[in-house]
Amino acid sequence: MQGDIYGLCCRYQGQRVRITCRDGSVHTGEITRINRRTVWIRPDRDFGGYGLGFFGGEDFGYGIAIGAIAGIILASAFFW
Repeated sequence: MQGDIYGLCCRYQGQRVRITCRDGSVHTGEITRINRRTVWIRPDRDFGGYGLGFFGGEDFGYGIAIGAIAGIILASAFFW
């Protein structure tokens, strides 16, 4: 499962997505960076993200542990 999520994150890098975590939290924004343990997302207010600003060094947004992700979908497919 974790490998599948990592693959989806790689596939959707640079695109707006909606990520649902196992704890029920939802994150919407652009995937800016990925490694095997973490995906970084830049929040997007226009697509339901918090738009809190950017932190974490180089405008990557904030990190979400890959193991905590339950699902991911392109935001353009979810929000019309």
